[in-house]
Amino acid sequence: MRAVIQRVSKASVEINGNIYGQIDKGLLILLGIEDLDSDVDIEWLSNKIVSLRIFNDAEGKMNLSLKDIQGEILLISQFTLHASIAKGQRPSFIKAAKPPTSKPEYLAPI
Repeated sequence: MRAVIQRVSKASVEINGNIYGQIDKGLLILLGIEDLDSDVDIEWLSNKIVSLRIFNDAEGKMNLSLKDIQGEILLISQFTLHASIAKGQRPSFIKAAKPPTSKPEYLAPI
């Protein structure tokens, strides 16, 4: 699994002019699931993300987690995080999980 995590004061995703998801303060996460990822990997990463102390406390220090601030998550599937560009000019996505595998994992509650 690969994740790009960004703190946001608000974020939204729009598809064909329609807002598909939006959050206020929290994390925008681009998530790529690999064929070899298991439920154990997903649980570990989920727990790690919500516990990361990356939000500022009253003194301006990154000391608070998503749980501490009761923040939200906007999770976006991003199979391109598994692109391999080692050979040739066309990226290979051979390690990215196919939708029948990744979609149930992506949609599972945290």
